[in-house]
Amino acid sequence: MSRHALLVLPLLLWLNATAAAEMRSINVEHHKGRYTVASEVWFDATVNQVFEVFRQWDLSTQFSSVIAESRDIAADEYGRPGYYVRNEGCLLFFCRSFVRQGHVELEVNEELRAFANPEISDFKLSNETWTFAAEKGGTVVRYRLLMEPDFWVPPGIGPYLIKRKFRNNGADAIDRIEAIAREIPARMIPTLD
Repeated sequence: MSRHALLVLPLLLWLNATAAAEMRSINVEHHKGRYTVASEVWFDATVNQVFEVFRQWDLSTQFSSVIAESRDIAADEYGRPGYYVRNEGCLLFFCRSFVRQGHVELEVNEELRAFANPEISDFKLSNETWTFAAEKGGTVVRYRLLMEPDFWVPPGIGPYLIKRKFRNNGADAIDRIEAIAREIPARMIPTLD
């Protein structure tokens, strides 16, 4: 290895390490059985790379420790792509598995919306929206979730523990999301037009 390469390599490694995902904000609210989550994250990857990670439900198990199973499913009768996610989690000593299944609406590289069907999900309501925007050589993702579980949550401590799970798991997932996104070559990302 040349002397020049030995000098440049540490600089490149340092630059790569400094460009890491940043959780700018996360807010979790609980009111009358409904949870609202809002977050903003900056990723050091292009909009189309980050969008592709979120668009492919099959990738969810690679970045979220609470998702035990996830996959893209066939489109519904209206032609909307479908998704299936099975989460596993514990609140104190209450452990269970719960499912979200529904349809997706999207505007490529701009917005992704997922709506759980309450008839086949463990949620009375679960609507998620991700918006994507280029910023400072990377991508900002703004996330919003409105969720009402259709299962028992221990009163008092339950809402606190759910809020904590969202905050901790979200922070843990963002570096993995960024790593997956950066592995996706821009030329391999299909358009959905």
